[in-house]
Amino acid sequence: MNQSWQAAVETTVTGLGYELVDCERSAGGLLRVSIDKLPEQVAAEEVITVDDCERVTRQLQYVLEVEAVDYQRLEVSSPGMDRPLKKASDYARFVGQEVALTLKLPFQGRKRYQGVLAAEGEGWRIVFSDQTSDGKVDQAMDFSLDEVREARLVPITPFKGRNSAGQKPAAGNKKPAGAASKTKKQEGAVATGRKTGHKVHGGLDQ
Repeated sequence: MNQSWQAAVETTVTGLGYELVDCERSAGGLLRVSIDKLPEQVAAEEVITVDDCERVTRQLQYVLEVEAVDYQRLEVSSPGMDRPLKKASDYARFVGQEVALTLKLPFQGRKRYQGVLAAEGEGWRIVFSDQTSDGKVDQAMDFSLDEVREARLVPITPFKGRNSAGQKPAAGNKKPAGAASKTKKQEGAVATGRKTGHKVHGGLDQ
């Protein structure tokens, strides 16, 4: 194999003009790849479609065959509204939005935090509220990416109910200050492919 399967996936996805959000190898030979539009396209409210996923699936099948990557099934999908944060550039891109964070080791007796992401010097900060005897108190925790096991965006969903017309949203659904507005929901898009014994023909789309 000329390069690792992760490198092959990243080179292929970025070469096709998409952002690689995440890729993982699961039990049973499943390769799961999550892609998104480039930041400037997302800002213009472009979203990943099934056609995008199918295009990437076809090209990955060809590349993985050439690189002799052992897998049984390939799944390419959009990141969804609970998009994972993996790289420093992901954190920088989503400063001001609400995230759910799980640490590798507990801090003050807990690993899980949910709050608004902020940049702090060369690291990061999450601002969250804790319930005390005096009510909710805002707190902040600084962290580095090396301390994070998993981080995801918290989906922003509109408050809906039978009597919601003309009413203010509940406090728990209030959008964090500074969070980027989402005027268009990203629908889930996914395409799958299965490795066969036949040679895959193709190449980079021109």
